Amino acid sequence: MSNDLKNFIPREIVSELDRFIIGQHEAKRAVAIAMRNRWRRQQVSADLKDEITPKNIIMIGPTGVGKTEIARRLSKLANAPFIKVEASKFTEVGYVGKDVESMIRELLDTAINMVRSEEEEKVKVKAEELAEERLLDLLLPKKSQRPKQAAPLSQEGGMVFDVPIQEPPPSLVEEEKDDTREKMKLMLRTGKLDNRSVELQPDAGPRSGGMPMIEVVTAGGSLEDIGKNLREMFSGMMPAGRKRKKVKVPEALKILTTEEAAKLIEMDEVVKKAIVRVEQNGIVFIDEIDKIASREGSGRGPDVSREGVQRDILPIVEGSTVSTRYGMVKTDHILFVAAGAFHVSKPSDLIPELQGRFPIRVELQSLKEEDFIRILTEPQNSLSKQYKALLATEGVELDLTEEGLREVAKLAALANEQMENIGARRLYTIMERVLDEISFDASEKSGQKFVVDAKYVRQCLATVMKNQDLSRYIL
Repeated sequence: MSNDLKNFIPREIVSELDRFIIGQHEAKRAVAIAMRNRWRRQQVSADLKDEITPKNIIMIGPTGVGKTEIARRLSKLANAPFIKVEASKFTEVGYVGKDVESMIRELLDTAINMVRSEEEEKVKVKAEELAEERLLDLLLPKKSQRPKQAAPLSQEGGMVFDVPIQEPPPSLVEEEKDDTREKMKLMLRTGKLDNRSVELQPDAGPRSGGMPMIEVVTAGGSLEDIGKNLREMFSGMMPAGRKRKKVKVPEALKILTTEEAAKLIEMDEVVKKAIVRVEQNGIVFIDEIDKIASREGSGRGPDVSREGVQRDILPIVEGSTVSTRYGMVKTDHILFVAAGAFHVSKPSDLIPELQGRFPIRVELQSLKEEDFIRILTEPQNSLSKQYKALLATEGVELDLTEEGLREVAKLAALANEQMENIGARRLYTIMERVLDEISFDASEKSGQKFVVDAKYVRQCLATVMKNQDLSRYIL
C-alpha cells in the first residue's frame, strides 16, 4: 500500500474527493472503503494476506456525473498506477482488435513511468552536478584544441635561431584552469551564458548496445500488440542516429541532466518496483462496461462477440498472470472499477461469473440545477476559476456574477431535460457559448473587465434556446 494513504481513514478520503467532485456520496464511500481495505490487508498476517482479494466496484449512472473523475482522483490521492480503458474497444480472442491483456501491459507502462520519475527526482541534484560538468567541458576548449603559440625568432650574425618558450609551471596552469572553470560555472548558474549555444551529441541511452527487449505475444495477442512489438524490436536492432545538434545552454543543461539521471537509475530495479506497485496498488477503470452486456429481449439470440469479451475479461478480474515485455504480472490484487450508464441493458445482463466479481454496486444520481451551481463554484478546479485564469493571461478580468452562474446552471439543467442527459459536460458547452465573444476579443482588450451576469447569459443563448432544433446541434 502506498504510504500516502496509510493514515487516511475513509472519512478523510471522502473529504479529499469532495474538493474536486460534487455529490455522489455513496460512490465516494464505496471507493474510500476499498482503498482503506488495501491498507488493512497489508497489516494482516502473511498467510492470510494473499487470500484477501479486492472488492471490485460497478458504478451505475448516466454520462457526466463523475464516475471517471472519482476513480482518477482516487488514484492520484493514493499515488497508485491508474489506467482508464473502454470495454467497447476490446474484442473477443480470435478477432482483429485489442485484447484484454493489453490493459495490464498499459498499466505496467504507467507504473514504470511513475517509478522512474520518482527515482529521477532522488538523483536530480547529482544528475544536475554531472550535467554542469559535462556542459563546462563543452564550453571550455581543451588544452589540445587551443591554438599553439608561435615560437619567437632571434637573429644573430645573419643566422636565425628559435628562442625556446618558457612554459609556466604545471601547478600554475592547473590553478589558472580551475579558476577559469569556477568563473564559468558561476556564470552558468547565474544565467549569463543563456544566450550561448553548444553542440550536443545525443546519448545512446542506458540500454545502448544491448539486445532489444522482446515481449512474447500469446495466441490471444492482437495484431496491434504484435506490430508494436516488432517495431520496437527492429528499432532496437538498428543503430540510433547520433547527429550532433546545436542548442542553447539552458536546453543543453536539461538534455544532459536527463541523460545523467538515466545513467544513475538502475532500470531493473525500477521495473521490479513497478511490477510490485501494479500488483499491490494498481487500479483499472473499465468504462462503458454496459456496452458489452448482452441485451435481453433484443430478439437476436446470444451476442457472441459481447459475451466473448466478458469471458476474456473474467480471468483478468478473477486473478491471473499476464505476460508483458518486462515479466509476468499477477492481477489478483488489482482493484477493478467498472462503470456504465446501463440505459438499455442492466448489470444483471452481464454473465453471472463477471457479476460475481463486482460485488459492490453503487448508483450515481443525475445532476440537478443546484449541483451545477456547486460544480461551477465550489471545487478547487471549478470551471469559473479555470476561465478566469485563462483570460487573466491576456490581462482581462472576468467577473462571473452569482446570478450569471445560476442562469448557466439553470439552462444546463433545462438542456439536459430536453435533450440527451450528458451531465456536467453540458456546462462546458454552455460556458464556451457564453464566453465565445469575450475569448475571441480578449487578446485585443487587455486591461478591460467583462461582467457576465444573467442578462448577458440570456442574450448569448437566446437564439439557440428558442430554436429547439438548433439547440440540439449547438448545445
